Amino acid sequence: MEQTRRKDNSAVQQAAPPRSHRPDLQTATEGEFAGWRTWTRDTFESHNGPFWHRIDDDGRVRCAFRVEKKHLNGMKAVHGGCFMTFADYCLFAIATRELEGPGVTVAFGAEFLDAAFEGELIEATGEVTRAGKSLIFVRGILKCGDRPLFTFSGTIKRVKRKVPPTEVADSH
Repeated sequence: MEQTRRKDNSAVQQAAPPRSHRPDLQTATEGEFAGWRTWTRDTFESHNGPFWHRIDDDGRVRCAFRVEKKHLNGMKAVHGGCFMTFADYCLFAIATRELEGPGVTVAFGAEFLDAAFEGELIEATGEVTRAGKSLIFVRGILKCGDRPLFTFSGTIKRVKRKVPPTEVADSH
C-alpha cells in the first residue's frame, strides 16, 4: 500500500474493501484517525472534511470528523450545511456493503437537535432500513459523546452506467 499526505497533513494509504477495488479509498496511517478510511474522489467532501469511516468489531459502520474552524458558522457553531454534507457522506459509508457500485442521493431529510463547536468529535452511526434492486434506504444520527446533534435519513439510487476501463466503477 502506498502512503500519501492529505491537505491536512495526515498520512493516508490506499486501501481496497473486500468487495470492490477503490483506488480512491484511503486509510489514515497516523494521528487521531489512524485506521479509519476516507474517499478522495468527491472533492467537495474532501474540501469540507476530512470525513472518516470504519467498520467496528460488531460490523456496524461508524463515521467521524473533528470540528475545525472551517466547519463553523457566524455563531461559532458547526454550520448546518457541514452537518448535512457529513450526513450525506455517512449515507454512502453506512450502505457500502449493499451499494456495491455507483449511486446518487435522491432523497434526504434531517432534523437539527443541538449545536457542536470547534474541537469536538462528531460521530455518526446508522443502519440500512431497506435495500432493494434500485433503491437503498438509510437512517442515522450524529452525536458528540452521548449528546444527539442531528438525525437524518436518505435514499440512495443505484446508478447503472458504462464505465470506461480507466475509471473507478464506484462513485462517491
